[in-house]
Amino acid sequence: MPALAPRQGVAVTLPGPADFTAWRQAARGLVAADIRPEQAEWVVAGELPGLLAEAPAPPPSGAPFSVPRAFLDQAEIAIRHSDPERFALLYGLLWRLVHGERHLMQAATDPAVIRLGALAKAVRRDAHKMHAFVRFREVQAEDGPRHIAWFEPDHHIEEAEADFFLRRFAALRWSIVTPRRSVSWDGTALQFGPGGRRADVPPDGAPGDRYEPLWRAYYASIFNPARLKPGAMRAEMPRKYWRNLPEAAEIPRLMAEAPRRVAEMMERAAAAPNPRPQLARYLAPGQLSAPPHVVRDMPTPIDPPTDSTLALAALREELLSRPDLPDFAARATQPVFGEGPVGARLMFVGEQPGDEEDIAGRPFVGPAGRLLDRALAQAGVDRREAYLTNAVKHFKYTPTGKRRIHQSPDAGDITYYRPFLAREVAAVAPRLVVSLGASALTALTGKKLPVLKTRGQVVTALGGQPVFATIHPSYLLRLPDQQAQADGFAAFVADLRAASEQA
Repeated sequence: MPALAPRQGVAVTLPGPADFTAWRQAARGLVAADIRPEQAEWVVAGELPGLLAEAPAPPPSGAPFSVPRAFLDQAEIAIRHSDPERFALLYGLLWRLVHGERHLMQAATDPAVIRLGALAKAVRRDAHKMHAFVRFREVQAEDGPRHIAWFEPDHHIEEAEADFFLRRFAALRWSIVTPRRSVSWDGTALQFGPGGRRADVPPDGAPGDRYEPLWRAYYASIFNPARLKPGAMRAEMPRKYWRNLPEAAEIPRLMAEAPRRVAEMMERAAAAPNPRPQLARYLAPGQLSAPPHVVRDMPTPIDPPTDSTLALAALREELLSRPDLPDFAARATQPVFGEGPVGARLMFVGEQPGDEEDIAGRPFVGPAGRLLDRALAQAGVDRREAYLTNAVKHFKYTPTGKRRIHQSPDAGDITYYRPFLAREVAAVAPRLVVSLGASALTALTGKKLPVLKTRGQVVTALGGQPVFATIHPSYLLRLPDQQAQADGFAAFVADLRAASEQA
């Protein structure tokens, strides 16, 4: 098809506001027809008509071309944004990638690349809010109970996130109603329909809402007055969501009581012996808290729990109360549980916490964790959107003077903690589990597989989940020279990128 005259425009009508497949097909046709970005106008069917209607969008033709995977991954998410200029932004970037700027996505200061990243980040954040703040309320229908929820997303995420709720609540019949779209699961198939009104969903405290007291009690139990940050809490949980959250009714009372409860906690701490002797080497006489770097890195429980976070909380309580823990667990400062969002695309499983993790109470904050953070960033994986944990939940070490030397867990240790790990994986329900090192691979699969031969492959966990095998980042710290470490790090980043693409 010949190129259009410079002043002639092309109107492209997409069937839906977030239909990436349709956008991609139309964009290929425009590139093949040599239609520049300023000549194209993008509209969504059913919305206001465009101004350019001289010619329809051409069908795909011509020689095929390819673009970097990083662009496609970002574009598929960014197209769900509500910005009306998103289609034009994507096509402008595509045009530049095809016409000589092959490495455009690596230009971190390019305004269009920055804008694309901002759109994708906003969409991911909106999806996270949907996962955290959807609350189903049970209603009795003629054919039995149904569960209905109201949510107001900022962007067009309903269809993309439906799979998350299908995996979470496959045993229920449910509907999520938003102003633009509704999603329903009848136990057999997902169905999408027009949007609705908040009045279509039962309000808080409606008859038969047996979940409300549970949510309120749970939120009150995890609220930590010593770490109350109202500004941060409102940023993570904007008030527009409060009216949909039964537990939000507890927030004013808990905030009002926080100063008194903190004072009581300080009085008890001053009178009680140090319950964590391993912290003593960090504390000055009379100091009642951990060092600033430890406290600053501890996560704040801001997001209200889903059913899966309730399961994870119960798992923690069970492990804390077990009378038959291995001997080395008694020497550890504390158990170190996993952290991250339930339903994460990627779940990373390491061997066991190290010295710094044992002190901080968080996974992957020591040297290997910092190396993992760097590798994740280069692979395009946001650690905050992944779930990180270890196969063994306590630090096993050999005391040597003032130092605590890491001691690898044996087969018995891995076997003891395996049921906890299996239940943790089931509760998080990631799309892909990434095993970091031999102990994690053994714990997940029940087999002693060679890591270097299995790395890069997907095997099956005992629970049926897909597991992508790779090395533990501590392996890189033990390589003999800088060149070997650089080569090993590049290969590790490639593994993480491959895992992300398969999730």
